[in-house]
Amino acid sequence: MAGTADAYEVPAPDEVTGPWWDATRERRLVVQRCADCGRLQHYPRALCTACGKTLLEFTGVTGRGRVDTFTVTYRAPRPEIEVPYVVARVRLHEGPILLSTVVGCAPEAVVCDMPVVVDWRPLPDGRALPVFRPDPHPDLPM
Repeated sequence: MAGTADAYEVPAPDEVTGPWWDATRERRLVVQRCADCGRLQHYPRALCTACGKTLLEFTGVTGRGRVDTFTVTYRAPRPEIEVPYVVARVRLHEGPILLSTVVGCAPEAVVCDMPVVVDWRPLPDGRALPVFRPDPHPDLPM
């Protein structure tokens, strides 16, 4: 999404999301991994979505994936947000799905199955939101 970082309302970190937000301060993309069944998941939550266990840890991922589906938004939810922008569901190479935006190209250039790589939109408090841009090297091994 375009606009200033001040335009984004993000939740405060809590006991579940704190480590994820801390990683964003270092521009590292992490997801949760269940120590019992190995399932990777995002967004951070207290239970594994596969087995229901609670032994979850954060693990780094490549930040590379593909646009699974998307929409182009032409009407801003607030005046300070520039339109149009792309809201995309990105399936990471490792499997988890992130809902984010695609930046670095015209909205009409975004297509399903488009290779993307993570980038970061800084927030005023030092955290950052993961956004995705077209992958300049989609043929490199993940």
